[in-house]
Amino acid sequence: MLSIFAIVAVVAAAVVSVFFIVGPERIWSLFGPADLGPVAFETLERRTTPNDALACPPNFCKARSDFTPPLFGVEVAALRAAMANLIASEQRISLIETNDTASTERYLQRSALMQFPDTIVVRYIQKPEGHSTLAIYSRSQLGESDLGVNRARLERWLGKLRQLLPVVN
Repeated sequence: MLSIFAIVAVVAAAVVSVFFIVGPERIWSLFGPADLGPVAFETLERRTTPNDALACPPNFCKARSDFTPPLFGVEVAALRAAMANLIASEQRISLIETNDTASTERYLQRSALMQFPDTIVVRYIQKPEGHSTLAIYSRSQLGESDLGVNRARLERWLGKLRQLLPVVN
C-alpha cells in the first residue's frame, strides 16, 4: 500500500515538474490559441458552460447580460482613458488588439499560478449628451467552469470605473 502512494507521489511530482519546465503557455496552447478572438456584441451567444461573463447595456446585446454597466457622465474618449488606467493596474494582462473603427479592445489575462488564459473584449459606446458606456465580455479558454473568475473580473472592473468616473445612473 505504501509503495502505491510512493509511485503516485513520484508520478505527480514528475507531471508538475514537466508542466513548469515546458511552461504553462505551451501546455495550454495544445488546447488551441489562448486568444479566443473578437466578438460582435449585437449577435453574441453565450456559452452553455459557466466560464464566461457579460456586462452589457440594455438592448445592446442579444445575449443575457450578467451586469448592466453604468452610464458615465463623460465622453467615450475619457472612458477609454479611465479603462486604460484600470488595465494598467491589473496583473498578467496584455493588449491583443485595438480596433478604433469598432471602438473595441481585446485583452488576454492569465491566472497567477497555472497561467490559464482568459480573453476579454471591451466595446466603448458613445451616448447622447456627452455620456458613454461600455460592453465587456470575458471568457476562459479552458475548463467547464472558471470558479467565478470572469464574473469577479467584471465586477471589479465596473466597480473601479465607478470610482474613477462620474456615473449618470
